[in-house]
Amino acid sequence: MIKIEDLKFDKNGLIPAIVVDSLSKKVLTLAYMNEESLKISLEKKLTCFYSRSRNELWLKGETSGNYQHIVSITADCDRDALVVVVDKEGPACHEGNDSCFNYPLFIDETKSSFSMDGLYKLLIGRKQELPEGSYTTYLFQKGIDKILKKIGEESTEVIIASKANDKSETIYEIADLAYHIMVMMVEMGISVEDIKKELASRHIIDHKVKQEKMTNN
Repeated sequence: MIKIEDLKFDKNGLIPAIVVDSLSKKVLTLAYMNEESLKISLEKKLTCFYSRSRNELWLKGETSGNYQHIVSITADCDRDALVVVVDKEGPACHEGNDSCFNYPLFIDETKSSFSMDGLYKLLIGRKQELPEGSYTTYLFQKGIDKILKKIGEESTEVIIASKANDKSETIYEIADLAYHIMVMMVEMGISVEDIKKELASRHIIDHKVKQEKMTNN
């Protein structure tokens, strides 16, 4: 572990801090800290930055309520930049967006990667626009009962495929099930982040249980 004294602040006494969501791993914002704001961040375990435009410290979330709880802070090899991993409350951007980085300059479509967050956003778009001829549109128009019926059917297909020890078919059916569950999530207003947070909380509980068992043994 390094100390604040090991860091290299620039001529203005600042160091860039790249803030990353602990669950999605998405870059949320790029801000700056000075020695005082970094000390406050470590003390409160909340991100505190230095505003270059206002020439003052600002605790993220103090006025908006969108606090960022610090999970870890790591310096780069030159000790002149920080990565701050956080659990966030609400949007990171002052425009109300999840991240400040929302304006693509270049995208190589042949190399764009799939993500559950991307699929979720696509499904939200389908629900809002209801494009004609789309199966997803059909599900949203039929409503929750139809969506739940499909989830039941796909769950059965997963069981049948796995019982037959057919790996490729099981993968196919799990993908179908995951898609319909995502449709249900959009219909109910449940986000991918909601599920990640729930799983993360269970991981912590499971870790504690394992520790207790080891201690008792």
